[in-house]
Amino acid sequence: MFRERRVGSRRVTLVAGAVLVLTGATSAFFAVPALAITPAQQAADSSPKVVGTPCTSAAVACVDVRKKQAWLIKDGKVLRGPVAIATGGKGEDTPTGDVFRVYRKDKTHTSSEFPLKNGQPAPMPDSVFFEDGGIAFHAGAPSRASAGCVHLGAADALAFFNFLQVGDHVQVKDGPVAAPDPTVSSGNSGNDNNSSDDNGDNGGGHDGGGHHDDSNDD
Repeated sequence: MFRERRVGSRRVTLVAGAVLVLTGATSAFFAVPALAITPAQQAADSSPKVVGTPCTSAAVACVDVRKKQAWLIKDGKVLRGPVAIATGGKGEDTPTGDVFRVYRKDKTHTSSEFPLKNGQPAPMPDSVFFEDGGIAFHAGAPSRASAGCVHLGAADALAFFNFLQVGDHVQVKDGPVAAPDPTVSSGNSGNDNNSSDDNGDNGGGHDGGGHHDDSNDD
């Protein structure tokens, strides 16, 4: 009888120990602090929506991947757009997010990773890089999918290059419903309101020109 009690006691002790271990592990799990939200993300989340776009006023450039449209934004209002764009094709999607930041501009950038059919580096005029891996706005055919970049028509690419500055925030949305704009009818208006703020090439050590198809841009 005493032996049975000892076994029972050991089993109770083991169970109690397991409960304590699990309790400790659970406490440790819940004690881990939540990931801090960056000031940039806070600004993106708390800023008002820019009428006619899926982005907030924290953005200087806005992209809607699903609708294939982009905008330039100043003081919470659309400065240019919507303009027609092309984004990444299947398996080479343009990344989405609210806190991309322009880190380099290169007016005459070329891509040796995706050369032309004749073997020469592919031109990426008016490149504005905003995400690691060479993701950029640049002149390219808006009718043809890219390898992750945002293709703009020549006039729009120049406007984006001239207006966007290193440090400006870019929001890339995957097709949320845009806020209604009661003053503008539907349709693209990408050829108005060119910016006159022209900055030259801001060089950087990151050669990010990998996102380009293998044919000439129109």
